[in-house]
Amino acid sequence: MATTVANSWELTIQVDQREGDEGMKFKLRVKGDLHVGGLMLKLVEKIKAPQDWSDHAIWWEQKSCWLLKTHWTLDKYGVQADADLRYTPQHKPLCIQLPNMKTIKLPVTFSGVVFRAVAEICKALNIRRSEELSLLKPVDEPKKKKKKDKGAESAIDEILNMDIASGMAGGALGLYSKTMTPTYDPESGSPASSTSLWFGESPLTASQPNLPPEELAKLYKPLTVDDKAAINAGWLDSSRSLMEQGIQENDRLLLRFKYHCFFDLNPKYDAVRITQLYEQARWAILLEEIDCTEEEMLMFASLQYHICKLTLSTEPLTNSNEPEIDEVEAALSNLESTLEGRNADKILEDITDIPKLEDTLKLFRPKRLTLKPYKEYWFVFRDTTISYFKNKESANKEPIEQLHLRGCEVIPDVNVTERKFGLKLLLPAADGMNEVYIRCDNETQYAKWKAACILASKGKTMAYSSYRTEVKNIQSFLQMKSLAPPSGQAAPDVESMEMNAECFVSPRYAKKYKTKQLTTRILEAHHNISQLSLMEAKMRFIQAWQSLPEFGIKYYIVRFRGSKKDELLGISYNRLIRIDMSTGLPVTTWRFSSMKQWNVNWEIKQVAIDFDQSVSIAFSCQSCDCKVVHEYIGGYIFLSTRSKDQNETLDEELFHKLTGGQD
Repeated sequence: MATTVANSWELTIQVDQREGDEGMKFKLRVKGDLHVGGLMLKLVEKIKAPQDWSDHAIWWEQKSCWLLKTHWTLDKYGVQADADLRYTPQHKPLCIQLPNMKTIKLPVTFSGVVFRAVAEICKALNIRRSEELSLLKPVDEPKKKKKKDKGAESAIDEILNMDIASGMAGGALGLYSKTMTPTYDPESGSPASSTSLWFGESPLTASQPNLPPEELAKLYKPLTVDDKAAINAGWLDSSRSLMEQGIQENDRLLLRFKYHCFFDLNPKYDAVRITQLYEQARWAILLEEIDCTEEEMLMFASLQYHICKLTLSTEPLTNSNEPEIDEVEAALSNLESTLEGRNADKILEDITDIPKLEDTLKLFRPKRLTLKPYKEYWFVFRDTTISYFKNKESANKEPIEQLHLRGCEVIPDVNVTERKFGLKLLLPAADGMNEVYIRCDNETQYAKWKAACILASKGKTMAYSSYRTEVKNIQSFLQMKSLAPPSGQAAPDVESMEMNAECFVSPRYAKKYKTKQLTTRILEAHHNISQLSLMEAKMRFIQAWQSLPEFGIKYYIVRFRGSKKDELLGISYNRLIRIDMSTGLPVTTWRFSSMKQWNVNWEIKQVAIDFDQSVSIAFSCQSCDCKVVHEYIGGYIFLSTRSKDQNETLDEELFHKLTGGQD
């Protein structure tokens, strides 16, 4: 150890040069009252190298922290002679895999908190609303598997260096260079050239070509709930820096939409954001990270085919080819209306009486043994409650039963081709959730009743402005799902596809069909959406993804207070769901809108939450640090405070207040 002379001592500092240059070590004689700024000044004087050191700062290896408060003294930081210090650039290259599975190398702040690092990345990529995204650590794969999957990795992991790519500085990334159209191999559906021609349009706004089926199969891995929990444990802590979390330069991280409430999506400004959202949704479907029915898989396949077809069009893609923005918004309504935005949904002013629905529907309760499963009743939907009666004439008497929908789960049970329009309602009860099945006769009836049920589950009535929008969204979703060709229409010509149909469905579904059968079914489904523009098709895909029952739910393995077994906690954009691990069925649902407060006991690593009506829960996290779950919940609360009246400046302090925790 260095000897102390007259209260001064020797301090060794490693100086990191630019990437590729060898580092140097310097010894300085210092005193404890020297402030960090003075230490850096002394060091630069001793280095005598003519270069810009303004991005360098001091990193303390043993304590895993940055010495960024330059007015603090060494004594205040606790730095002594044995400290292992590095004078290193704060911005370092990071390999970032985008939602479209393309990897870019970009200089990123390693000293600022991750929340700020993500904001920097999104600014460089021209993605608005950076608060919806974050960085995820890839799950470690066994080395043996890595070797086997080498082909798949090379197909998707070509790295684009943003530092050397021309015309990519200043956040534009060649966004407006839309003169080059990629060429495809008609057999595989992948680019004909292995070079970066695909980036001619932009790696961000151009939809990526679908992988050939054999390469997709290498990436595909059926996920158990344990696998999903392991993936979700990898979100980085937004209130700490990359270096503090063990991330090194040139490490690979995944940039993903973490919070599934996409605010103020506007095709005029959000070309990159919408494309990357579409890509994240597309991969979630293809790799079966989210469940969907066969009918839905074919609908998603037809949209992908349509998007590929338009992207391949010989006509140069320009914004002028797209319909006016208000047309896209009118056609799809605003996507966020399907989400629970606290500021977006207003009660209609011209309504003095809350509307009600009345109709003959069929009902089935699986726990009550009956010879005839579905039985017809007269249903009346008022406020947030469904009452059902023996027939219409009995509607002025006491109902057979009332179903209170606040806090329930609404799960579609639909097959448009088979004319099956059902709803599965999971109703909150003291001992868990009670199942009720309701069957409608047609699309119109189903859309009205499902929309009313969704609003009621959030404690809202049909008097809210989003009711009509919700009905339209459900109807357009059903129309896209219709796989039967219109009467009198000739069977599609399978040769007209010119792409491998197996590229557009998950490997499990690809095995179920012969290629010709699959091509026919995709082309039949394509008939319903063939008139959509490129932007509309991407927006429809995102909207259809949002309509899936599992959309936006992230799973964590937890143990509730007083319980001796592990259970699943599902965190969604508007609620928490307690799920039985053995059955996969929800036990209880708690809405964020009824949350009063939450906190973490850091000593015992337990999250405690209080809701309205004196309901309180507490759980410890088994599959991750409780900070990950705490940040997820706080993040959704933070996002619910956004409004269109605000400018896009984020209240970072509020975010950290709601999501941060002290160790």
